[in-house]
Amino acid sequence: MTFVPTRGFAPLALLASAGLILAACGGDDDSAATDGESTADAAALDGVDVGVGAKNFTENILLGEMLAQALEARGASVERSFDLSTQVNRSALVSGDIDVYPDYNGTGWTEHLGNQDPSSDPEELFTLTAEQDLEENGIRWIGRTEFNNTYGFAANGDLVEANGGPFDVQAMFEYVQDNPDTTVCMEPEFPDRSDGLILFEEATGIEIPQSQTEILESGLIYTQTAQGACDFGEIFTTDGRIDGETLVLVDDPGISIIYNLSYTWDDEHFQEHADVYEEIATSIIEPLDQETMIELNARVDIEGETRETVAEDFLVENGII
Repeated sequence: MTFVPTRGFAPLALLASAGLILAACGGDDDSAATDGESTADAAALDGVDVGVGAKNFTENILLGEMLAQALEARGASVERSFDLSTQVNRSALVSGDIDVYPDYNGTGWTEHLGNQDPSSDPEELFTLTAEQDLEENGIRWIGRTEFNNTYGFAANGDLVEANGGPFDVQAMFEYVQDNPDTTVCMEPEFPDRSDGLILFEEATGIEIPQSQTEILESGLIYTQTAQGACDFGEIFTTDGRIDGETLVLVDDPGISIIYNLSYTWDDEHFQEHADVYEEIATSIIEPLDQETMIELNARVDIEGETRETVAEDFLVENGII
């Protein structure tokens, strides 16, 4: 399988050769569920190899790490392939280079399946996406989070104050159009995604010129917008850095689509231990409401805790390991 990298990201094979893919062997049985609260047999996956992927931002890596630790607690040997773009993760899953990674229903419907007009009902969107992806590509979607990590924009706090109050999307795009020195910062994927910038441009009738955009890695957008180097920044609505920085959310009347999260699994691999995999995945997903996910993200991005520690705390607190 030859990977076609998205802008700013190396192919999976190159990342592996450069040592950027994090690998870990399976945890031992002593680390798994010592208090009898485990929801699966601690030896259920002894001798099983699982490749777990994750995208290149905190929330997705946290969900990948939670799954990896839970699998290791059941005896699996896990290879982590984290910090990769959406397209590289998806290509790796389809080709069998990884077995599972967390993805978003809106992304599945639009980007992976090439559909338009996604349902505004979360359960319907999940069901339609899961059924089509399984039938056409052999990819199984497991679980659906309550939290909805949709795309959005945040404005620099000083700019909001000088403007007399918060922006909505239409007002933001009109401001950008009327002020040619305004800069909108975005992550590499956003301008080219069918569920990204184009939805906001179509809704407002205003295109943002390339001369007024700056492409940054996701984490930098928050700090640069807070500091005023960017006037507006594209953000994820469950990101803990929104409250931790001098940022003000731009009000979205419903332009961006729904992004509940599921674990997407190669179905051939999934069927080998379907009951255990599904039980583990759903036990992680069920407690994740909007407030919980924001708090977990903030512990990493604001308080500076490691993703591994935050993931382990969550699993222990919820009786998963």
